[in-house]
Amino acid sequence: MPDDFTVTLLGTGTSTGVPVIGCDCEVCRSDDPRDTRTRCACYIDTGDVTLLIDTGPDFRAQMLREDLTRVDAVLYTHHHFDHIAGLDDLRPFFFWNRRPMPCFGHPATVRALTDKYDYVFGSNPYPGAADLSLCSVEDTFYVPTRQPPLPRGTDPAELPRRDAQVAVDPILLYHGSMPVYGYRVGGFAYLTDVNRIPDTSLDRLAGLDTLVLDALRPSPHPTHFSFDQAVEVARAIGARQTYFIHMTHNVLHAEQEDRLPGDIHLGYDGLKIHVPVP
Repeated sequence: MPDDFTVTLLGTGTSTGVPVIGCDCEVCRSDDPRDTRTRCACYIDTGDVTLLIDTGPDFRAQMLREDLTRVDAVLYTHHHFDHIAGLDDLRPFFFWNRRPMPCFGHPATVRALTDKYDYVFGSNPYPGAADLSLCSVEDTFYVPTRQPPLPRGTDPAELPRRDAQVAVDPILLYHGSMPVYGYRVGGFAYLTDVNRIPDTSLDRLAGLDTLVLDALRPSPHPTHFSFDQAVEVARAIGARQTYFIHMTHNVLHAEQEDRLPGDIHLGYDGLKIHVPVP
């Protein structure tokens, strides 16, 4: 891994996206590009290994917007529509590289994806479906690179994989009563769709440089942190810098940014964050 790695916030909006269809509120009419929020997803580029967190319904457009052409693995936080609906758009990543791609998640997420995408993960996959493998994880796991690309018709024994890999820690969270995962890579952690973090998970977030955290809106919500709650959690974790995501159209970027402490910011679509390697 190089001296630092790059995190790109592909999307920072809630399940409806912002602007919301049919809405003419101040945020939905805003000409500030930071107030346009596609559904949440994140891309981590360590140089040797690239990781994608979630494939929501805006995934294809996000990858084209950022001109990103590699994915070595997908880390799924949970199985709600706004985090998985773009799974089929992983297919082009196999047009020039036939190596299988692992998809990691909580055991409940893996079961749900297996049921929802039987034509991908079932015993008789649809011809042309992405060659994805589901991996249920509960502790630290290692993601290998898919490089060099394995062209169609190449014998894998003739083109061995490079040995680069990245360690990932799944962080147990709760989204209402649903167990979901956040993920930690080195000094970076991504925690979306959460309203409760167990003490044991907080312990696993010690020493962070950069935290990306769910903060839905100023007012309370039963399954997401509000802004006040998210600030309190950010203080408990103590990262050097924190970015909030998963915002609704109740949040005008310029106004809310000015209300936050100096080490906490609103994320926005396309934001690139450089995270030093410990």
